[in-house]
Amino acid sequence: MKITADTNLLVRVATGDDDKQAATARQILMTAESVIVPLPCILEFVWVLRSVYGFSRDDVAGALRALIESGKVMTDIVAVRAGLRVHAAGGDFADGIIAASGAGMGAETFVSFDGKAVRQIVLVGLPARHAGELA
Repeated sequence: MKITADTNLLVRVATGDDDKQAATARQILMTAESVIVPLPCILEFVWVLRSVYGFSRDDVAGALRALIESGKVMTDIVAVRAGLRVHAAGGDFADGIIAASGAGMGAETFVSFDGKAVRQIVLVGLPARHAGELA
């Protein structure tokens, strides 16, 4: 069966906070033909691990890599990898996802009032400009 995974399924596997649900989630993910993980789910997954479970940046990155390298997961891998690069550089994972996803849809540059986000996006090789420069 091809499935779309909800965030809570992924969180159960990553945290093991509920033994029964974690075992069920692992079985579902292992037996699925493919697991579709839309970008909103990826963003929620990162937010929940950081905000609710207090995962470190490295632990979040490890959980994401385990997910996307599982062989069955289908997601916007270019955007997720950009998010991971921004995350590793000390920036916001979501900003990397947004910049890469927009680029994939034809945008020429990421634009934000957040100077740190712009610097981090440029640092990982994506075009970005501060909104104040464009006014």
